[in-house]
Amino acid sequence: MKALFVAYQDPVTRQWAPVGKLTRKEDGYRFAYTKGVNKFNNFLPFGRMSDFSQTYFSKDLFPLFANRALPKNRPEYADYIEWLGLSKFQDNQLDELARTGGLRATDNLELIPCPEPTKESMYEAFFFVRGLRHATPASRERADELKAGERLFLICDLQNMQDRAALMLRTDDPISLIGYTPAYFARDFMSLLKEGEGSKKVEVTVEKVNLDAPAQYRILCKILAPWPSHFSPCEDQLFKEFS
Repeated sequence: MKALFVAYQDPVTRQWAPVGKLTRKEDGYRFAYTKGVNKFNNFLPFGRMSDFSQTYFSKDLFPLFANRALPKNRPEYADYIEWLGLSKFQDNQLDELARTGGLRATDNLELIPCPEPTKESMYEAFFFVRGLRHATPASRERADELKAGERLFLICDLQNMQDRAALMLRTDDPISLIGYTPAYFARDFMSLLKEGEGSKKVEVTVEKVNLDAPAQYRILCKILAPWPSHFSPCEDQLFKEFS
């Protein structure tokens, strides 16, 4: 993973937008604000990165983001990396943050990847199932029974008052609702489903089931679909750099 967008969610309206872009370079890291900052009246810059029009560089990962990665000296680090489906030998904190979103209870920020086509011209993304903590006991029980490689299916939750673009995940026969995809992937996934016979070619499968992990790291999934020739994720003006 070479780049992540920093998304901010307004605590009142619950609307979110990308407000920054973090990029890994050979000699360090680069951060720039995006035009998404204009969507919010109350958005404040991050610490010393106080000028929206400036580009910032650092040899090490900026503290704002480094604090969202688990230190390698923590006793639970090996289990944590296993939950994420990553190798403990790789040294790329952006891969870790792409899987976890760098979520913290103390703010409204989330780090989101912008997928790129694979060598086989496929759309591939990994994500954890959202909303497990709010699922019914029956749904949580079914989620715990999922197996690696099992297929899941996407359902539009059009009457969701919080997010009309929300996508739910269900099992095959018998049908059981498991949870949701991350909101930042929902529109891309929907575009892929609408592409030709996309509903037949888009496959969501269970990558890992971590029964010993917290709910947010319980079910790791992978989506795989042909990459349409005209498809461009993260092309909205909100993703463009402010400068």
